[in-house]
Amino acid sequence: MENKEITTENLSDMECASEECCCTGKHKDRSEKEKKDLMNRLKRIEGQVRGVENMLDNDVYCIDILMQVSAISSALNSFNKVLLANHLKTCVADNIKEGNDEVVDELAKALQKLMK
Repeated sequence: MENKEITTENLSDMECASEECCCTGKHKDRSEKEKKDLMNRLKRIEGQVRGVENMLDNDVYCIDILMQVSAISSALNSFNKVLLANHLKTCVADNIKEGNDEVVDELAKALQKLMK
């Protein structure tokens, strides 16, 4: 896939490089609190990943690195749980209220990918 700026005009036209791509072209307005919470979680995860890079640079023992990577995986799972709960409470609930039951199929597909 070529490097080009992602805009609202071309987001839905983008081709995915893999079957795992989830670019639907949909948009979600999040509250400042929700956005801040999610961003804080990601920043902590980013710091943990940088810590693993430093551990590798400093020839830290394999098991110690593996334990840190496990903590990163746990933090990502926690991020997903929060995001999923927010999605259920807002996007899914709102779509069902509007009569759009296709959102349930979309959620089922997403859960299948998340649970691999």
